[in-house]
Amino acid sequence: MNTLTHRDYRGPSNLFDWLESPLTALRPLDGNPLRVEDYVKDGCYILRAELPGVDPEKDIDVTMSHGGVLAIRADRHEEAEGKHHSEFRYGTFARSITLPAGADEKHIQASYDKGVLEVVVPLKDQDDEKAERRIPVMLNKHINPT
Repeated sequence: MNTLTHRDYRGPSNLFDWLESPLTALRPLDGNPLRVEDYVKDGCYILRAELPGVDPEKDIDVTMSHGGVLAIRADRHEEAEGKHHSEFRYGTFARSITLPAGADEKHIQASYDKGVLEVVVPLKDQDDEKAERRIPVMLNKHINPT
């Protein structure tokens, strides 16, 4: 008679998780890593995050804080009953990203489709901000700082 043995795959897979991306040892160990990609296209900064298996209306929170920091937080809940094997990651996923210079924080939009959250941030025209501007010099007047 053969006896089935249960192998615990969590041990070795944790090693692979550590080796999966560079400098993971330097990341804090709070929560699960949230994988993102970002790029600039057509005058917009686009950030995409892998978030499969979540309900975007209940489980995803996207916030903007002072200083140009965009925060993404999501929760994925396990619904399986009884003993089973799973390599899925459950729990809280979080990531904070500093937006590039010129980000228009008032017009940020986010959408979710097929397990991917996409955040689109319009970029203000940098040429207008970098253009030289003449400052008039007043004579015989003291300026009171407000």
